[in-house]
Amino acid sequence: MKITSIIKLAVLAIPLALASCKSTKNVVATKPMTQEMLRTQEILEMVSSNTQKTKFMTSKLKFKVQMGSQEISLTGNLKMKRDDVIRLQLMAFGFVEAARLEFTKDYVLLMDRINKQYLRATYEQVDFLRNSGLNFYSLQALFWNELFQPGVDTLTTAQLQNFDTNISGNDIIISMKKDNMNYKWLANHEGSIRMTNLLYNHRLHGTTQLNWDYTDFKPFEQGSFPTGNTIIFTTANKEIKITMSYNTLGNESEWETRTAISSKYKEVQVDDILRRFMAL
Repeated sequence: MKITSIIKLAVLAIPLALASCKSTKNVVATKPMTQEMLRTQEILEMVSSNTQKTKFMTSKLKFKVQMGSQEISLTGNLKMKRDDVIRLQLMAFGFVEAARLEFTKDYVLLMDRINKQYLRATYEQVDFLRNSGLNFYSLQALFWNELFQPGVDTLTTAQLQNFDTNISGNDIIISMKKDNMNYKWLANHEGSIRMTNLLYNHRLHGTTQLNWDYTDFKPFEQGSFPTGNTIIFTTANKEIKITMSYNTLGNESEWETRTAISSKYKEVQVDDILRRFMAL
């Protein structure tokens, strides 16, 4: 596959797969707490509190995208600073940075290093992010293996009442439903989230689904962290599978958290990115 095709597939697949499910914010009235609700509240608090307290998480990674008959494998780096930035750097041939994706609280940046092009937009400017209700904090929760509520920056104890909780054998099933949108998390009795699923049913466009599986938990800082991530995004006529494997978990903090864009780069628009994706 040509390097330009690699860039198209790798750069376009992640933001679309992470944010293409339509969702809505949830507002649930406070209900009297029964004994059963108190019990599920305790379980939810355990899952919600089972998060990394470290400010930074960094790792080398292996990255693979599969869509139809197309498949590419790249190496790269993941760098995250909590409540500030998520950055993916994808390398071609092991040493050339081919693409960079940077999510901050204010904007999404996609850089095509090979063709010297970039897209920078706010979440409101990108239709599939705005319509999904998935802001920076929701994306952060997906990358950090945490429970979240779309449209909410910080999940409070009171907001845990918005979730339903069931126990099935060794699994804790946490769910939330609003209109045509279903959210589901699968956790174990230690409080670790093993799967996040977003499902949207539309009477005209069919079902859209995003499924994120977390595997290969390794010791990291105060607990464990999933080093295997499999993301599958499906629509009525497309399926994208992204695999990210981390192999050197660390907490490096000496790096620039914002990417400077050279004047040699040409800015492209969101519609250009979407047209390229649909042409793959």
